[in-house]
Amino acid sequence: MSDAYLGFDHSPNALGGAIAIGNFDGVHRGHCNIIETLRQVAKRINGSATIVTFDPPPARLLRPELAPKPLTTVAWKKELLVKAGADHVIVIPTTTELLQLTAVDFFERVVRGELNAQGIVEGENFRFGKGREGDIPLLASLCEKHGMELKIATTAQSDGQWVSSTRIRQWIEAGKVSDANRYLLQPYRIAGKVVSGAQRGRTLGFPTANLDSIPVLVPSIGVYAARVKGVVTPEGYPAKSAPVGTHVALNIGPNPTFGENALKVEAHLLGFHGDLYDSVLELEILDRLRDVRKFESKESLLAQLANDLTMVASICQAHRNTI
Repeated sequence: MSDAYLGFDHSPNALGGAIAIGNFDGVHRGHCNIIETLRQVAKRINGSATIVTFDPPPARLLRPELAPKPLTTVAWKKELLVKAGADHVIVIPTTTELLQLTAVDFFERVVRGELNAQGIVEGENFRFGKGREGDIPLLASLCEKHGMELKIATTAQSDGQWVSSTRIRQWIEAGKVSDANRYLLQPYRIAGKVVSGAQRGRTLGFPTANLDSIPVLVPSIGVYAARVKGVVTPEGYPAKSAPVGTHVALNIGPNPTFGENALKVEAHLLGFHGDLYDSVLELEILDRLRDVRKFESKESLLAQLANDLTMVASICQAHRNTI
């Protein structure tokens, strides 16, 4: 097997150290335990602490109809893993050929052959190889055969809650973003291209940026407090017109007051009056304010929107010190 076969890029410094393999979706506090153990092993063997992950997740190829929407993009995942303490992140493109490797072949050709790993850290439920045939006992025997250190990181538990990507996803799907945020390394993030909408918000005095092509899981229907994480112009450069940290009232769902049933993601940036069309707007969602509901009049809707903005400002102010 060669790098051309695998198709991944890496720094030579990422090879020959300790590795941890997994999806690492969401990059939550449970993953931090693995990374901390990984750093300890890397220090003992005088090598780098390298995370190895896959794009797309194997489930997207094996069971596309069941594969969940990701919690992070690949770029965000790499950013967060390094922030959590990884020296390097290697992203292996997932191919059918890769997924056909037996557990032993995957270990010999990828873990040893390509990555030249001298130590490995995994969670208790780690599986590898075709059909997930490889388990921890097999991994242990392979590591012993090659004189590699193997450490199994304990499953993290915090505040009585088991921390996992599945639990984080359940909270997001239920709109319980504040619960998810307690276990994420930063507030939950979405991004989308700003496209033209019905312009109704502008006529009401609450112009919105309509987000499309969102690559990650969108929280359930509701109104949320958020803030701008970043804006990328159509030319690919960071925009200066919408400052990072700008407070946002985010509406996810239909507009029943005006008889609109289509699900939309609409962001009202408080105090912002620029043009964001065709830019990619990146938001951190801080908390859920309320359900989406039908209002009996335009006046009652406007009153509620004004109240929403007050709550958004208060929540964003309370989170001003969070990263």
